Amino acid sequence: MKLRVLTAAATAAALLTACGGGSSESGSEGPVNLRMTIWSANAKHLALFDQIAADYKKDHPDVGTITFESIPFENYTTALTTQIGGGNVPDLAWIFESTAPDFVTSGALEPIEKDADLLPSTTANWEKDGKLYAYPFSTSPLGVFVNTDLVTAAGRPTPAQEIAAGTWTWEEAAKTAAAVQARGKGGLVVGDFDFKGWDTLNAVWSGWGARPWSEDGKSCQFDQPAMVDAMTFVHDLVFTTKGMPGPGVTKDFYAGDSAMVLTQISRAALLEKAKFKWDLVPLPSGPSGEYSVVGQAGIGVLKRGKNADAAKEFLAYFSNAENSAKLAQFFPPPRKAQLTTATLAKANPLLKPAQLDSVVVKGIERGTIKPSHTGYAELQQTVRAALDPLWKPGADVKAVLSDVCAKINPLLAK
Repeated sequence: MKLRVLTAAATAAALLTACGGGSSESGSEGPVNLRMTIWSANAKHLALFDQIAADYKKDHPDVGTITFESIPFENYTTALTTQIGGGNVPDLAWIFESTAPDFVTSGALEPIEKDADLLPSTTANWEKDGKLYAYPFSTSPLGVFVNTDLVTAAGRPTPAQEIAAGTWTWEEAAKTAAAVQARGKGGLVVGDFDFKGWDTLNAVWSGWGARPWSEDGKSCQFDQPAMVDAMTFVHDLVFTTKGMPGPGVTKDFYAGDSAMVLTQISRAALLEKAKFKWDLVPLPSGPSGEYSVVGQAGIGVLKRGKNADAAKEFLAYFSNAENSAKLAQFFPPPRKAQLTTATLAKANPLLKPAQLDSVVVKGIERGTIKPSHTGYAELQQTVRAALDPLWKPGADVKAVLSDVCAKINPLLAK
């Protein structure tokens, strides 16, 4: 059912290209009401968005309401494409990097003004033929939040100590995770993974130099030695060394239930009232050396939205330098002038300058964007189904990954 919905949405996107689109505001009466879909339901995120919207409305009496519609992360893209396919098109939408090629190439988005201060590396996913189709408002490297109380109680050195000693590697991280989990808490949690969101494991397998498909997107690389080694490491961590909670087991890092979580700095707000000592460190080194993985989201204006022109004006305000500095509290800015420890520290009082420098500033400088591809929704579902046999004891990792390639190579060749 989910794939049928996404196919209908893709058809709708094709119609956007064929039929053009644009604003339907001309000749309308009364105030313009804007709606933007987002994945976050975090109260602090929403409060900041609402404040920016309220400030905008003070000088724009033609705008009535600006609503931020939260859709759960796990169903976000499906729900958004269903809205588009059903004619309930939002004016603006938060778009994941994984589906950027689909949205940008389909003609579903309005081109927007490109600010010269934006880092080229942050806009690459959102450009076509020299035009920018979404503002890359969040370019956030993944780091490791650490419950140092649980780590020291398990008799292990903290990651900060391992960094100082030059031993912060995936091998050592696995030992720490197993030691904590042996005491009844969770070891390592990969944010948003839950044995379904396989692409979040990119934060791990990139340490082996692995990737799901070739750089040109035409051939599968799940069956390559680097990916086999990386996924064998993950499988062992779950089922052999038992340093990662298994399928069906939930351990909430922010409630003090696990030693480490791989995620982005926007989740730091959840630690404001933490009752344990915590730290933020870069991803461990892998067999291919030090690395960083960057998650990214863009905000685009839907061409078939009812208020495209007004939506572009609001997005220009939402993403200007002043508001970008405010958003830096949760979402690292794409602006060269603001990607500094001083700017980030001012916006992120919970995090220390050294943490921001090592994880965010250096992470963006050397990081690679999480994988994306046209037709990503179908690829994602196909890989997820093909990986299901992997998540059980005794699985033949190499055979499972070879089957993944057999399933997705026809899709990549389209």
